[in-house]
Amino acid sequence: MSTMLRDRRSIHVRGAFARATTHAWRRLEVRALQSLATGRDRGDVPGWVLVTLMTAGLVVALWAIAGPLLGDLFRQAVTGVTGP
Repeated sequence: MSTMLRDRRSIHVRGAFARATTHAWRRLEVRALQSLATGRDRGDVPGWVLVTLMTAGLVVALWAIAGPLLGDLFRQAVTGVTGP
């Protein structure tokens, strides 16, 4: 593939991503403004905070238990690839 063709594809992909991102932000902005205009709150912030904290706690607990085992597994794998 030529450099020029690859650069054109890259520009096309970046442009498509930028358009999709802009469209998503516009939809989010419209929803936020509609929520403010109607005075209705669609979220349950304390619930989401609790879910986030519980998830973080589970990750920390699993990391504490499995961290050393995963580290040993990784070292063994790297040693096996690079030689004795």
